[in-house]
Amino acid sequence: MTDANLNYVGSITIDRDLMDAAAMRVGQKIDIVNVNNGERFSTYIIPGERGKHEMCLNGAAARKVHVGDKIIVIAYATMSEEEADKHKPKIVILDDDNAIVQAFEGLE
Repeated sequence: MTDANLNYVGSITIDRDLMDAAAMRVGQKIDIVNVNNGERFSTYIIPGERGKHEMCLNGAAARKVHVGDKIIVIAYATMSEEEADKHKPKIVILDDDNAIVQAFEGLE
């Protein structure tokens, strides 16, 4: 996490480059898992500035993390069974500065 902003309605701000790499969308519902303290919660995505490597929780969700915490962002999609059979989720691993160190498709 790079920031936490209590004075906002809600959401997580994510750098547009990171959103593109993971095929995430503005307004998409996501779950967040805080590796440091075990908190799990849902919110939605708002776009951040490209190249800034920003991941900022806003509003009440900002109370569930501290700057520097490691988080996992889980994005969901609704699809038919046929689409699900062909779907390969995108996995993006970041370093401590939120730079992409690994990106791949599929869980198998």
